[in-house]
Amino acid sequence: MIQFLIQRWRSIGFACQGIGVLLRTQPNAWVHAAATLAVVALGVSVRISRLEWALLALAIGAVWAAEALNTGIEFVVDLVSPDHHELAGKAKDVAAAGVLLASMAAVLVGLLVFVPYLL
Repeated sequence: MIQFLIQRWRSIGFACQGIGVLLRTQPNAWVHAAATLAVVALGVSVRISRLEWALLALAIGAVWAAEALNTGIEFVVDLVSPDHHELAGKAKDVAAAGVLLASMAAVLVGLLVFVPYLL
């Protein structure tokens, strides 16, 4: 049991290292960070409900998860296909589309939550 817990702790450490890589290497992660801070500040400011916090947390988490997966896919594609290859480009484009789709859904959630407070 102790070994299992140690392995889980190490896994969390590796994941935290991945967050660091994401923040250090991906300019879009800084955009997501700024948006996250703005949404949290606005949520506190207008005193949104617990359900609204849950919806925003899911939307924010989906965007961060998509960005992390996109970054991982980009790193792997660059590793296995350092030269330009049409299929490698398509893989990167589709991964980036995942981030765009998650971001668009998050904006919609944000609008649905915040517009009634701001009108």
